Amino acid sequence: MSSTGLDVLDKSVQTTNIWLNEIMENHGHDRQVAWHILGAVLHALRDRLPADLAAHLAAELPLVIRGLYYDQYKPSEQPDVTRSLDEFLERVQQGLRMIRPVDSNEATRSVFRVIAHHVDLGQSAKVRDALPKEIQALWPESVGV
Repeated sequence: MSSTGLDVLDKSVQTTNIWLNEIMENHGHDRQVAWHILGAVLHALRDRLPADLAAHLAAELPLVIRGLYYDQYKPSEQPDVTRSLDEFLERVQQGLRMIRPVDSNEATRSVFRVIAHHVDLGQSAKVRDALPKEIQALWPESVGV
């Protein structure tokens, strides 16, 4: 039986839970923390990408996660010119300030791993390649160069 009455929403919720479970493998079994980690990293990533690439990535995300991704998006202020890894991780850390302490480097690695695992290989490689080299270093090695 469908929990929402809409297959598209049920599938998106199911897929979102898979993504959150993968994040929880690295950060403990707190779904709220995993949700905040996912949002903080996605926002920092989205704001760093050119608008067209950000939109292409969004199209690959499950519907529920796509909503999180676009939450508080200001396309007129993008892309952010963050160049260094420290600046990027500070953006992630700002998104994590309302939860228990989480290492922004590990949070970013976890979300990048989930993206690389679930998003089309070509699209995830384009996203990775749009980032500065030191931020790319947090991406899992399994995405082709």
